Amino acid sequence: MKKKLIAGNWKMNGSLQANEALLTGLLAGSGSMLCRAAVCVPNVYLAQVQAKLKGTALEVGAQDVSAHDSGAYTGETSAAMLGEFGVRLVIVGHSERRLYHGESDAVVAVKVQKALAAGITPIVCVGETLAEHEAGQSEEVVKRQLAAVIHSNGHCISEIVVAYEPVWAIGTGKTASPEWAQRVHGVLRTQLRAATPNADRVHLLYGGSMNAANAGQLLAQPDVDGGLVGGAALKAPDFLAIIAAAG
Repeated sequence: MKKKLIAGNWKMNGSLQANEALLTGLLAGSGSMLCRAAVCVPNVYLAQVQAKLKGTALEVGAQDVSAHDSGAYTGETSAAMLGEFGVRLVIVGHSERRLYHGESDAVVAVKVQKALAAGITPIVCVGETLAEHEAGQSEEVVKRQLAAVIHSNGHCISEIVVAYEPVWAIGTGKTASPEWAQRVHGVLRTQLRAATPNADRVHLLYGGSMNAANAGQLLAQPDVDGGLVGGAALKAPDFLAIIAAAG
């Protein structure tokens, strides 16, 4: 049985001093954890975080990766560059990237390719907006988003992580019910099983306002293999409580 995976997404938060305090707190409380855990941090802090976490059980993750290998792409960071900083995981296609930076399903699929080619596990985000949710289009949307990734990466699709992040539940305080999370995760698992015999190896994470209070119920669902945690990942006690719930 695979271990659950808890990945913290710091988003555009942090400072050298705050990071040091947060990581020190996480390391102090994570010695007995039974799951995998990672922090996905802004690129400017990768060197600091790599140095702090080297040799520990906490993994280093990034929040995005370029669709290009190198060249005249100012501001971009390639998968090879991330790899030099010990990055094991990278978030790809987060709803904020799709919304604010216009990333299409096709671009997300290429980014997944680049991460996999560099030996980095992509956390592929899928999820519907409030309007799509209320229109009954949730399953259609997440299946379309995942299908683009499967189409471009079918031969190694079992190497990805998928995070279901209902956009209406990100940073809003609203959380999908455990039953709804399981329903969508079940749809994604079925889609993966149609693409690979190794579908059960794929971690399916829930990523919409998971916190210390609701993590236990969400993680108890049969197809919820972990969490992509936002705000709660910035507080060591809260993140540690979620890690404990995953054990």
